[in-house]
Amino acid sequence: MKVSTKYIALKTKGNAHIIDITGQVNKALSETDMQDGTVTVFVQGSTGGLTTVEYESGLIKDLKDLFERIAPSDVSYAHDATWGDANGYSHIRASTIGASLTVPFVKGELTLGTWQQIIFIDFDNRPRSRKLIAQFIGK
Repeated sequence: MKVSTKYIALKTKGNAHIIDITGQVNKALSETDMQDGTVTVFVQGSTGGLTTVEYESGLIKDLKDLFERIAPSDVSYAHDATWGDANGYSHIRASTIGASLTVPFVKGELTLGTWQQIIFIDFDNRPRSRKLIAQFIGK
């Protein structure tokens, strides 16, 4: 088995900015010369999350609406009192999604469904420079 680690740099807008990163993960996979295995994508930071969706404008709006219902941005959180950065909701939202995602690949192709894309969501309350780690394990 081989291990290859790649990095994906993103500039985000914050406030539940949703970015389709499928192309970047595919590009990173092609650079490994691996054919079969898994990739784990991980965000460094506690206000970002990774998942898969059908990346289309209606669902993107629905997701943003869902997060506002789950952890409203206009509510006071204990975290806000601790740090004074008013992003407690960002941490709550990110923790519901998780900081990593694992996807198998076969014959050099991610095994995503036809309408399934990998997305990164920046929940923080400000624009950020983000660094994602894509670690491939396979042969």
